[in-house]
Amino acid sequence: MEITVANHPLIAHKVTLLRDINTTSSQFRQLVEELVTLLTFEATKSLATEEIEVETPLTKTTGTRLAKPTPLIIPILRAGLGMLSGITKLLPDAEVGFLGIKRNEETLQPETYANRLPDDLTGRQVILIDPMLATGGTLNDSLDYAFERGARSATCICLLGAPEGVDAVSKHVVDKWPDKQVSIHLAALDQKLNDIGYIVPGLGDAGDRLYGTSGD
Repeated sequence: MEITVANHPLIAHKVTLLRDINTTSSQFRQLVEELVTLLTFEATKSLATEEIEVETPLTKTTGTRLAKPTPLIIPILRAGLGMLSGITKLLPDAEVGFLGIKRNEETLQPETYANRLPDDLTGRQVILIDPMLATGGTLNDSLDYAFERGARSATCICLLGAPEGVDAVSKHVVDKWPDKQVSIHLAALDQKLNDIGYIVPGLGDAGDRLYGTSGD
């Protein structure tokens, strides 16, 4: 499994603003969109492509386009929905499916409450988007949903990650999906999880900060 932590001054600057408790919801949403667009550029470098002949004003030439079917983007509700516009700026023709998974705050285990994915994902490339990779449970469940339906690879884009979550996903992929191509792309890898499973230093509850309401 490939793990990439961004190393770019512009991303570091925007992550710092994202963490700031004084950043408003509107500013937070804008920063999330910008960060996702920046992360998507690197995260999509392995997308399947095919050659195509095009005619320029001067001559014919051979170019490249994304292979069909296009990637399926899967926001993990509700916070992942705030990342969708940032990725569709670069992949406007991609299809979108949805998974609703929330964490039980007592057990810290994921609970699925909505599934809007195609039944057959055979051979598809999927891109999972979720702001926080904390315990890893939500991302592991999402990978299972995609691979059990036949997806061939999964690219995971998160804003922040904790070492515990990265380790949990790595182990899960090795144990259950060793033949699948999985990559994780983070804007920052933080220090740890606290005793209630929140990323430290983190940025708080991403859903609350995106939408100004609680209830994730």
